[in-house]
Amino acid sequence: MLEANKAFSSFSVNDLQKAKQFYGQTLGLKVKESPEGLELNAGQQSIFVYPKPNHEPATFTVLNFQVKDIDAAVDELKQKGVSFEHYEGEMKTDKKGIHREGGPTIAWFKDPAGNILSVLESG
Repeated sequence: MLEANKAFSSFSVNDLQKAKQFYGQTLGLKVKESPEGLELNAGQQSIFVYPKPNHEPATFTVLNFQVKDIDAAVDELKQKGVSFEHYEGEMKTDKKGIHREGGPTIAWFKDPAGNILSVLESG
């Protein structure tokens, strides 16, 4: 039944205009604004971002962007003002903020609402 329908993910933000600027200008996604929120288009995927006055940032990754070269992606995003998270322990990241061992090569960053996003290297 559901396999024939379009699916999309969604998450909240506390400031729709900051989100529009970040996702559209900083990350370079196509952004379509409606009275209900923002539709983000990344490749063939659609993501809906909606305003929520009592928004609390997700404590997990809400959106992953697959990239061919994670070092180039991290460098480009840093030039645009994106700060990468640094973790210790099992998900330890290097000085660039990239986790390279024991799982996918991945780097995490946050949107202006504090939601966790990532760039993930795909072969």
